[in-house]
Amino acid sequence: MRIVLGPMEGVLDHLMREILTEMNDYDLCVTEFVRVVHQLLPKHVYYRLCPELRHGSRTRSGVPVNIQLLGQDPDWMAENAAFAAELGAHGIDLNFGCPAKTVNKSKGGAALLEFPELIYQVVKACREAVPGQIPVSAKIRLGLENPQDCFEIVDAIEQAGANELTVHARTKAGGYKASEIKWEYIQQIRQKTALPLIANGEIWNAVDAQRCTEVTGVDSLMVCRGALNTPNLGNIIKHNHAPLSWPQIVELLLVYSRCEVTGDKSKYYPNRVKQWFSYLRQAYPQANALFREIRTQTTVEPIVEQITRHQSELLRESA
Repeated sequence: MRIVLGPMEGVLDHLMREILTEMNDYDLCVTEFVRVVHQLLPKHVYYRLCPELRHGSRTRSGVPVNIQLLGQDPDWMAENAAFAAELGAHGIDLNFGCPAKTVNKSKGGAALLEFPELIYQVVKACREAVPGQIPVSAKIRLGLENPQDCFEIVDAIEQAGANELTVHARTKAGGYKASEIKWEYIQQIRQKTALPLIANGEIWNAVDAQRCTEVTGVDSLMVCRGALNTPNLGNIIKHNHAPLSWPQIVELLLVYSRCEVTGDKSKYYPNRVKQWFSYLRQAYPQANALFREIRTQTTVEPIVEQITRHQSELLRESA
């Protein structure tokens, strides 16, 4: 089974990729999206979101990283795709699935699902602009409101020459509601397209992964939120590992804290670590008490001190 670590805007950044790929056997990562409007973006934008470009477009543990672009102008998307490839990107991924209002109101992300012809033009322009040995992939939802729209969208992407397609098995209107997941549509898509597919959506554990592959017939999966809920999810799915224990999670929080504080995003650390807690709390009830201790803190030191204190308490309890 192939497992891809997907992008999550504002939380699954390069530091989180480093941590998660060191502890999981992921096959591929995809960056947070680079927003393309009406310009060729400078290289520092790409290096900031994907510093792995300086190391062969791979994480420290050797997992390849694809750069994701989000935009609606075929020419500017193609120019930026070609530039990212020139900088050394392992692959280019095109985002047609983001449901965020701020993105959609400017006709980006999932808003383009209403316009299969424009999706075709964007994908075709990017595929023609990028050297043939570098894959160009796309990520979609099933449609704006009607999941039946997915077939026309997929056909547009295939005809445009994409190399691979990730399908988040919900419509834009379905948001992130578990009740809206429709894995069966991926199975129908698989029967209608020759495109290699990656299934995405509601994969939280090994049981979900197995069910998804059974329903879809697809053995390439993308995990996003689940990888933050349970940080060793990749190896849980691929190698039947047990979830990390709570003391292991606390140690991981401290590793993350050291990376963030010494990295280039230390000023964002309080918000980032609180965001991560919002995911961890769903899988680890113990996270609630610790989160209450740090949620009012706005600077690095007291947060790290509280996590360190909590770890010491755990060590005393286990002695």
